[in-house]
Amino acid sequence: MNGAEALVRTALAGGVEVCFANPGTTEMPLVAALDASDRMRAVLALFEGVCTGAADGYARIAGKPAMTLLHLGPGFANGIANLHNARRARSPIVNVVGDHATWHLSADAPLTSDIVSLARPVSGWIREVRAAAACGRDMAEAIGAAVAPPGQSATLIVPADCQWNDADGIATVPPATDPPLPADAAIKATADLLRAHGSRTLLFMGGQASLSRGLRAAARIAARIGCALMCETFPARVERGGAMPFVERLPYFPEQATAALGKFAAIALVGARAPVAFFGYPNLPSTLIPNGCAVTTLATPEEDAAGALEALAELLDAKTGASAAASARPPLPSGKLDATTIGAAIAALMPENAIAMDEAATTGLPFFGLSKGAPPHTYLALTGGAIGQGLPCATGAAVAAPDRKVIAFQADGSGMYTVQALWTQAREKLNVTNLICNNRRYRILQVELARAGITEPGPKARALTSLADPEINWTAMATGMGVPAVRVESAEELARELTRALREPGPNLIEMMI
Repeated sequence: MNGAEALVRTALAGGVEVCFANPGTTEMPLVAALDASDRMRAVLALFEGVCTGAADGYARIAGKPAMTLLHLGPGFANGIANLHNARRARSPIVNVVGDHATWHLSADAPLTSDIVSLARPVSGWIREVRAAAACGRDMAEAIGAAVAPPGQSATLIVPADCQWNDADGIATVPPATDPPLPADAAIKATADLLRAHGSRTLLFMGGQASLSRGLRAAARIAARIGCALMCETFPARVERGGAMPFVERLPYFPEQATAALGKFAAIALVGARAPVAFFGYPNLPSTLIPNGCAVTTLATPEEDAAGALEALAELLDAKTGASAAASARPPLPSGKLDATTIGAAIAALMPENAIAMDEAATTGLPFFGLSKGAPPHTYLALTGGAIGQGLPCATGAAVAAPDRKVIAFQADGSGMYTVQALWTQAREKLNVTNLICNNRRYRILQVELARAGITEPGPKARALTSLADPEINWTAMATGMGVPAVRVESAEELARELTRALREPGPNLIEMMI
């Protein structure tokens, strides 16, 4: 057994079943090892940012790591943006990066680079394999590091000779550890805060607190105390609809966020850090919680937020959850396509148990509120702000849950960063309905220009925020990559085509002209 075989077999023994790959010459032994395994699914992506984004989406839905296979430092660098997003989502991922043979590194060949330095900002754990014999053991430790609470990227750099030389064999992955419950003092302090401020208290939730178990406990607390529930602006995952309580989402712009948080006298952080503004603006604070608001931490992101909410509910004698939101789906919209009619159409038609990956930017703003009465579904968002996460994340989610419909709600500008994901969806026959908001512009940048006082931008500023010359034809691009596609120009056309698309197996794309 060579090092590559030991690595792949150890990954399988450790519960890693999918590899999103864009390999090169230095990874050929690993490609052969994948080929020899009938249990490890190998998914080719045409760009490394699709590999890493898909691994993120897979991890968020499957709750376990995927493996990426990347080619040297430049290949890893191509995937860094979505590893940045995955770090913010706290997704467990194992990155396997091929490197030159150990004896060839000193030659400084054209593709030689400092992979460790590239990996450091987006990896919680990094190791360079030193000998083929250690491949299995190092892979086992990488998996263990990736799944350590709350989840992180682990990057294993494997020189080519360590892949093809003999190894010691399959290694045992250490058992995963559960996140610890917070100290009793944190639970008691939160209970005291809730009792003192009642309906003027907010539970600000992230991570495991936004999944079913945590939300059910939060609903019991809300019914008992009258407190409000809110999640991060761009959550990694929130379970919504059906019996789940409605959770508000923190607004994006700092003025709106501070106004939303300013309604409360006290805030308890549950699996989330204290919110900060995405950017620094003149005369606006970085921290969004207003001065004078009492703040306590029930559970950090590294702790068992769902268990903490259950313990808090028990301490408060909160036995019964609040009833599910009484709101129904919105009616099917009519007329022109805009942010509201598009959000209403998706909310009105999305099937039960769907997964919605939202990178629709400005067009997506109404969707979260409009879909609160939809059937049970999972909501995923752009966690780290590095655009180009939506299409790959939806692709990985579909690999993780082949029996669920995935809706990729996608802005056109950010979609162009990782459009290659469509090809992978077609090759793998994934159940992804891609909804492209084609407004032919970077609309968020136009908003930011106006916020900066530039109400009449000049020709260069207009050119740098416009995608209209030439116009991007998403229908043609998708068709060229094997994904059936149509273009719609009204809410009625969208409703008709979305109804059809959600009934059909495999990927499809609807280009919405706004």
